[in-house]
Amino acid sequence: MSVPDRPALVESAARVDKLVAALPEPGARLPGQRAELAEARDAVRTLRTRYLRTYADAVYDHLTDGGTKELRIAELVEAAADEFPALVPTAGQIEADRGRRQADKEGYEIDQGIFLRAVLAAPRAGAHLLDTMLRPTPRALRLLPEFRRTGVLETRSVRVERQGGAAYLTMCRDDCLNAEDDQQVDDMETAVDVALLDPGTKVGVLRGGTMTHPRYRGRRVFSAGINLKSLHAGDISLVGFLLRRELGYIHKLVRGVRTEDAPWHSRTVEKPWVAAVETFAIGGGTQVLLAFDHVIAASDAYLSLPAAREGIVPGAGNFRLGRHTGARVSRQIILRGRRIRATEPAAGLLIDEVVEPEEIDAAVARAVDRLRGPAVVPNRKMLNLADEPVDEFRRYMAEFALQQALRLYGEDVIDTVGRFAHKA
Repeated sequence: MSVPDRPALVESAARVDKLVAALPEPGARLPGQRAELAEARDAVRTLRTRYLRTYADAVYDHLTDGGTKELRIAELVEAAADEFPALVPTAGQIEADRGRRQADKEGYEIDQGIFLRAVLAAPRAGAHLLDTMLRPTPRALRLLPEFRRTGVLETRSVRVERQGGAAYLTMCRDDCLNAEDDQQVDDMETAVDVALLDPGTKVGVLRGGTMTHPRYRGRRVFSAGINLKSLHAGDISLVGFLLRRELGYIHKLVRGVRTEDAPWHSRTVEKPWVAAVETFAIGGGTQVLLAFDHVIAASDAYLSLPAAREGIVPGAGNFRLGRHTGARVSRQIILRGRRIRATEPAAGLLIDEVVEPEEIDAAVARAVDRLRGPAVVPNRKMLNLADEPVDEFRRYMAEFALQQALRLYGEDVIDTVGRFAHKA
């Protein structure tokens, strides 16, 4: 299918760009100016949505040379900006927004969300993009030989150490209680890739490091979720964080990494994963647990998904949580902010093993030993196919791409993260 011209869309987009250029910076605009711009943007976004509903596959084929070229999501939106002006924001527009606080941005990421929703919703294009995202990153391939030699990888956010056939990934952002930002997502995907590609690793383990924060000094913390301070500063991106996180390292925890070194009977290299939760797993910390094969928690730990209170969507938590807990409990956790303490009965739906804090190391060692069996990988593959069909995941992520982009620029979100940053 050829990609037709889009004169009405180009004209409407040019009108919005001209209006933006004539207005003050976002924070200085009057209510009437904001309303005029919102109306113009709604018009062009309607045209974009209609165009992509029909031509998403054709656009994707053009950008990927009929699927022969593999572009990760960041590369895909950049290529679309070059090849299809007015369809997605230009690199310059995205770069200008990147240097602003969230409250002062123009919101161009919403237009990226429109584009990515259409691509992911198209069965052929979306499946190809998901498959592409399972490839190891160039950074991981560059660092893999040294890890194979030494068994150690140090990044800013994550340390990886191979011991006795297991790769131990330790999240070590003690400055923010392992709250996630773009940097940590990049480091986590690198670490997961390396662990999956390393032939000496049979099982992966994820754990939080020891904190220096005054309130938790000397204690291990799993994760405080999304870094709201970074979100307020405008440093949490739709493509580099929110979508890369779900389609990158978390997707690889479930499906494995796609490589030419995979055995003939599988397109990916998969390994079982153990998580050890100490103190708390908040937000994204709880989300990631839903992708693990065995979850251990200290008896004094708790889990929560406060995203709705913060105004955003908890990643693929809405997709996976109900499969573990059932519909009622998942709504209580996501919509009402219910905390699940490790020792309460409902915790058994999310946690496999609860031990005293001093017994975590021994519990992890036992879990690693149990998951070494030769039948573990084929059985986890079949369990994941049944629990999380790829097509259902693709359709969920298509809608997530837009809904989360819209939430990033919601007035309630900007107000919430502003108050959090001020308090911090």
